[in-house]
Amino acid sequence: MKKILIVEDEAAISSYVAKELGFEDYETVVASDGERALQLFEASLPDAVLLDWMLPKLDGLTVLRRMKRAHPEIPIIFLTARDFVGDKVAGLDAGADDYLTKPYEIEELLARLRLIFRKCAHTQTTYQVGKLLLDSAAHMAKADGQVLDLTQREFGLLHYFMKNKGLALSRADILDEVWGMNFGGQENTVDAYVGYLRKKLASAGLSYLIESVRGVGYRLKVDENVN
Repeated sequence: MKKILIVEDEAAISSYVAKELGFEDYETVVASDGERALQLFEASLPDAVLLDWMLPKLDGLTVLRRMKRAHPEIPIIFLTARDFVGDKVAGLDAGADDYLTKPYEIEELLARLRLIFRKCAHTQTTYQVGKLLLDSAAHMAKADGQVLDLTQREFGLLHYFMKNKGLALSRADILDEVWGMNFGGQENTVDAYVGYLRKKLASAGLSYLIESVRGVGYRLKVDENVN
């Protein structure tokens, strides 16, 4: 389930958008001012942000710049009544991935989210969960700033976990994705490699990030306690 951070100071709007996103199986987190938005952004590391421009405490443009400086890989859509061309240019130049003016139809917003996630699936090369960072283009992973010495298979396993953070992944699916559908090995191979990976993450105190899901397989843990 993908997590969306909604940053909107009008409760009626944020409630409506959250409800509609819930119908589409998105998890939502809501912030009503710029400062709270930044706090929730770092705590939850959402898959995307819906950001209003006119906000209490910190304006949306400032929030956008800070979010993109910290996690440029997380897509952000501006949802605002500011429909001047100059505002759109400023928002896009500051790093917004899309810009939708109010009032808008929820169907269009959902379509734009789907488009952004399709683009991310094809272009994303960096992933971050708390103190764990992976760059697939550079074939490098870091835990709390420390480069991890991973085998090719361990790197592929960690990459798959991070692409699907928070989701329960079965051993069969992990085998198909990381080892390939023609792999003839047993599902306990996954258990062994998860063990190897946990030991290497343990050097940075992050072995707990990969948790077992009884009757299913494993999940890369993402919650407010992972910083």
